[in-house]
Amino acid sequence: MLDADKYPVLSKVELPEDIRNLDTLQLKQLCTDIREYLIDTISETGGHFGGGLGTVELTVALHKVFNTPYDQIVWDTGHQAYPHKILTGRKDKLSSIRKLNGISGFLKRSENEYDTFGAGHASTSISAALGMAVARDIKKEPRKIVAIIGDGAMTGGMAYEAMNNSGIIKSNLIVVLNDNNMSIGPNVWQISNYFTEMIAHPDYNKLKGQVWDLTGKLDHFGDRIRKVAGRIEHGIKAVITPGILFEALGFRYFGPVNGHNVHQLIKIFEQVKDLKGPILVHVQTQKGKGYEPAEGHEQKFHAATPFDKMTGKVYKKPDSLPSYTSIFGNALVEIVKDNPKIIGITSAMGDGTGLDILQKAFPQNYFDVGIAEEHAVTFAAGMATQGIIPVVAIYSTFLQRGFDQIIHDVALQKLHVVLVLDRAGLVGADGPTHHGAFDLSYLRMIPGMVIMAPKDEAELRNMLYTAIQYKEGPIAIRYPRGSAFGVPIKEGFELLEIGKAEQLTDGGNVALLAIGSMVNYALKAAERLRTDGISCEVINMRFAKPLDTGMLDRIAKKHSKVITLEESTLVGGFGSGVLEYFAERNYKCDVLRIGLPDNFVDHGTQEELHHLIGIDPEGIADKVKVFCSSHSGNQKIEI
Repeated sequence: MLDADKYPVLSKVELPEDIRNLDTLQLKQLCTDIREYLIDTISETGGHFGGGLGTVELTVALHKVFNTPYDQIVWDTGHQAYPHKILTGRKDKLSSIRKLNGISGFLKRSENEYDTFGAGHASTSISAALGMAVARDIKKEPRKIVAIIGDGAMTGGMAYEAMNNSGIIKSNLIVVLNDNNMSIGPNVWQISNYFTEMIAHPDYNKLKGQVWDLTGKLDHFGDRIRKVAGRIEHGIKAVITPGILFEALGFRYFGPVNGHNVHQLIKIFEQVKDLKGPILVHVQTQKGKGYEPAEGHEQKFHAATPFDKMTGKVYKKPDSLPSYTSIFGNALVEIVKDNPKIIGITSAMGDGTGLDILQKAFPQNYFDVGIAEEHAVTFAAGMATQGIIPVVAIYSTFLQRGFDQIIHDVALQKLHVVLVLDRAGLVGADGPTHHGAFDLSYLRMIPGMVIMAPKDEAELRNMLYTAIQYKEGPIAIRYPRGSAFGVPIKEGFELLEIGKAEQLTDGGNVALLAIGSMVNYALKAAERLRTDGISCEVINMRFAKPLDTGMLDRIAKKHSKVITLEESTLVGGFGSGVLEYFAERNYKCDVLRIGLPDNFVDHGTQEELHHLIGIDPEGIADKVKVFCSSHSGNQKIEI
């Protein structure tokens, strides 16, 4: 239960129906309570922070005006929906957010009836809401449908596809544009910049000032001119702000509205909720609103680890090992120094992918295309046709959005595009929408694709160098979230032979063929198994495609039992590739594949999830012992 003295109104609110009889003063206090509760809780647990602070009044107003959950609210991702969770029966569970068996950091239909559509990727809310609106029309129901989308998500083409379709269908639909001029980092939505730049231009303001000074000397007549000039300026704003674009797409545009004035928000939603056709309400908010450290550092507090509430300083982790992300970013800068034709491309994740390091060192070699992964890939393909070497750094889960472009625009044309997939494997607290569980499968099926995964940071550097030197077509590197191992880094880079594996230990009982993050686990499992009398040969396969067939031939002839290990789905992944090759050669060894199961893995720490599904050293060792005690006979086994 919440402290009634500290949170006087929120402590009495369990569900949205509890706020519908509150007066304006109580609603303002509720907003204060929610903001304070968010700061108190997330400073201890960590989580997506700034976006939720910016949507407190918006969330209260929506649940006040609309009859949720019958009226349906569709949020774009979950970054801005923490206040929504607080108001929909989950305030007492907020401290469990993103923890194992706790509530999700994103929207999740199975978690709560007020979460009408699950989302972890951006730009989806208008499409989903339009689908709901059309279904409502088919069933002849009176419910209202509201979609909330951030201005950063408006860089994604899917949002405009949905808006265009909305304008054609003309179903009753309200879209709320939450405009805080930020997505995760500063957004690159040119439409939002255009008017601001024009109004801020010195020539415009000089002319405006001169007109104002002159009319100030003309008494009553001057006042009339000033009023007319003000109306003209207001009209110009109406023409050149995003309103005209939304009107052209078939939406009636209302705004901009102060997103931190709960009374004004309630008023505008009451006015538009019964209007016919597509409606867009433009709401201006501030990311991190109400918490000074976040207001000054919106990007830092987009998603925060636990921090000191009073100072905003993040608690330092006991280790100081560099992350794979920073290793990649620094290595790319080293390589770009000698080759200015190398370009880094990201989709609104410069900081998250390490390309911000390149941006600071060589800004002319850095491009952020916004939340537009499909465009990022084809943009890179266009560069590659002209002899530029594009390095496209995108989270594994987000690159799924560019799958068609990878096939048709890159691979089919055999273009030299380097794909760098951060957050491959299980990412932890962000859960199933963000796990990089499928990249080995969706990339391995593409003709001509080369796929590498490093066992440590030194190998990551060499793989990046190798990928940039490779000229035969597309090439991908995937690596996990988190800290590297602190292995020594040699000066310069080593060119790796494409498709060549590496033997790490010798052993006579069983072969462990591991790739990427699983190599270190395989070595630790082999140590455990040695004490049980099982001798393991550990191979760092390095390449999921092409496979080192020479190594596989040797392993199949030497070992009757082979285990493949990957932090990726077993369906169509690295282990499947090994099985396919063994089947083609008619090898009779038993094969055990260890990897991610054929289901969506929930959220928790990486260590907790690895242990839960049995791919940590202890789980691997246990599976290998069971496997080795089983009878022989060309078994294809998953445990």
